[in-house]
Amino acid sequence: MTLSSMTGFAREEGTWKDDHWAWELRSVNSKNLDIRARMPGAFEGLEADLRAMISKVIKRGSLQVGLHFHRGETATEISINRQAVNRLLTAMEDLRGEIEAAPVALEGLLGLKGVIDTKEIEEPGEEKEARLSELKASFARALEKLKDSRDREGAKLEPLLMEQVARIEVLSAEARQIAQTVPATLQAKLHKQLDELLSEASSVSEDRLAQEIAFLVTKSDIREEIDRLDAHCATARELLTSSQPVGRKLDFLTQEFNRESNTLCSKSPDVELTRIGLELKTVVDQFREQVQNIE
Repeated sequence: MTLSSMTGFAREEGTWKDDHWAWELRSVNSKNLDIRARMPGAFEGLEADLRAMISKVIKRGSLQVGLHFHRGETATEISINRQAVNRLLTAMEDLRGEIEAAPVALEGLLGLKGVIDTKEIEEPGEEKEARLSELKASFARALEKLKDSRDREGAKLEPLLMEQVARIEVLSAEARQIAQTVPATLQAKLHKQLDELLSEASSVSEDRLAQEIAFLVTKSDIREEIDRLDAHCATARELLTSSQPVGRKLDFLTQEFNRESNTLCSKSPDVELTRIGLELKTVVDQFREQVQNIE
């Protein structure tokens, strides 16, 4: 199973008799599962069921759910308000002698407010239930399409993240190799500085010199940071191939990567090691940007 992204879109249309509708689902990044539904007032009672369906499939992301519903003509009863028509005709007859105007066409008369009354025909309860059932079935199909869309986006991210983990491993190996030479380098550097600053009659003992060297070596020791970087890389590889949502864990792991990179830079006594630390920070930041989109 591949990673799942939090970005996706799906549209699913449905019909019941002569009613027609379309579900539109959009999702983007979010720390938690945030659902916002926009539906006609007659279907607001569906929201609780839809939320339950979503939470079984989607674990993180900001989702917008929209329902566009068109009621069939046979479900609407149209009647002419004859009282309103008679009043309008009487008023026009009274004005005929004062205003010269062409006779009013039928379509113009019917277009006036209050002339036509429309109302939905009351339908049996079983009809409503059948429609709601089909609405939920089409929503389930839309939800599956959204999940597929998010999975496709996640599949594109997985090789990029694996490549970045591999780069961190390479940089960690380079840092480990340089770190092995740090004690000898520091010792030679300190001896040289002392030879330049102190005379042959200096009272600095070899023991004191050894203590100073040991202190500097300990202060500059980055082996623990490198060990933790390697462990974090192994964890990242496991998470990236997991069948469960791992976005939160990867986000936390990114913070750990960043912490070790910062510490490596701050403790580095070597220019090349500092360069590696800075490149590590760059790769970790790229990793973090991609991880923000993982469910």
